Amino acid sequence: MSNPRNGDTKPPCLPRNGLVKIPTQANGLGSASITKGTPAVKNRLCQPSSVPAILSPALAHRSDLPIPSLASPLSLATLASVSSPPGASLVGLNASEGSEQPSPERLPGSPSERQLAVDEKILNRLFWYFSACEKCVLAQVCKAWRRVLYQPKFWVGLTPVLHTKELYNILPGGEKEFVSLQGFAVRGFDGFCLVGVSDLDICEFIDNYPLSKKGVKSMSLKRSTITDAGLEVMLEQMQGVVRLELSGCNDFTEAGLWSSLNARITALSVSDCINVADDAIAAISQLLPNLTELNLQAYHVTDTALAYFTAKQGYTTHTLRLNSCWEITNHGVVNMVHSLPNLSVLSLSGCSKVTDDGVELVAENLRKLRSLDLSWCPRITDMALEYIACDLHKLEELVLDRCVRITDTGLSYLSTMSSLRSLYLRWCCQVQDFGLKHLLGMGSLRLLSLAGCPLLTTTGLSGLVQLQELEELELTNCPGATPELFKYFSQHLPCCMVIE
Repeated sequence: MSNPRNGDTKPPCLPRNGLVKIPTQANGLGSASITKGTPAVKNRLCQPSSVPAILSPALAHRSDLPIPSLASPLSLATLASVSSPPGASLVGLNASEGSEQPSPERLPGSPSERQLAVDEKILNRLFWYFSACEKCVLAQVCKAWRRVLYQPKFWVGLTPVLHTKELYNILPGGEKEFVSLQGFAVRGFDGFCLVGVSDLDICEFIDNYPLSKKGVKSMSLKRSTITDAGLEVMLEQMQGVVRLELSGCNDFTEAGLWSSLNARITALSVSDCINVADDAIAAISQLLPNLTELNLQAYHVTDTALAYFTAKQGYTTHTLRLNSCWEITNHGVVNMVHSLPNLSVLSLSGCSKVTDDGVELVAENLRKLRSLDLSWCPRITDMALEYIACDLHKLEELVLDRCVRITDTGLSYLSTMSSLRSLYLRWCCQVQDFGLKHLLGMGSLRLLSLAGCPLLTTTGLSGLVQLQELEELELTNCPGATPELFKYFSQHLPCCMVIE
């Protein structure tokens, strides 16, 4: 994930899969996952912002008090404990580990100013300005701040990520004790990502997390050794789970899916699980009548699997992502478009055997599509873009990354699409300046990615200033993107975030 501006400082984060790493705390908080937004949006979430306007003038203008800054998570902590001796430890996240709340007499300034530092009305507004990483630090300052920050509203949309080693404390005798998850329950987390766990770890999690039986709606298991038995126990005990992700879990089989899946699951994601093949799709289609979203990355799934979907899925399923399903061909696309006619989101990314004929089938039969991903489909040509432009009048997002046969002619077809808001052309190596001219009349375009396009020049790119409604422009690894060009964009596209 590229920085929109050089020199910006932001909290340390891991852009891979949208994960923002949080330092391990005493209550077992590992990291949180930002699951919404494009990479550029996630990048903005990590950027420093101005001082919140809700600070009182008395505090904001005190020269002896630090000013809150998103670039410095400890600044507010210093504000509340500035009179503490150097090196004093911060209050822990668990109530049992905390010290007494600082008394007003210990805080700087007049009594009214000191009271502002622990005024819950002010804190309830102030803490909205901070990232998840910073909230974890701020919650250690004092009990008053922790009490405010532990409200579930501050953690909506975040998913804690717990690795196996973070689930246990080693006692003096060498025994292992499962960590307390009470801090997570207080904040009302209804989704978790467990990494590297076994069947026993999952059972311990169920027994120790107070909300596990009914309150957990989403579970993600990554690089885990869960077996068929563990999967069955988890879904039997955790009755609230409606979203399930299994990634890199190679010890469960298709038989485990047959014995575990139940009708309450509405979203399922399975990727890099070596035992998943056509029979897994048969289980999904028969056992999940309420399925709305399916994300599948399975190298051994064939065209046959896409014929298993029933009329029930055809009515409810609106999102299907088939990523790197190498064995899927146009025949599989035929089965898919007839079984799932109500799709609004479709990804065939990495389905390298799909050709223009397959895209024609999609365009003619899936008229409700709003998002289509054809990235890493090397057989796609300009003809496919003509089919898309002619039939998919509701399409808002089109991803063509690494479609190396796309040329300027294909962009001329897309220029007629009045609904298109996001267009990704990363590493489309035949796109030239002339092709960009076709895009200049697309007033609906809000996001454009031209990263890695080697034939685009500074002259051609400068014409993009005509897209005054553009909000994001990605030019990473684009030879024609010069420092002078970025300065030009900052002057003529002031509302657009340009990613260098």
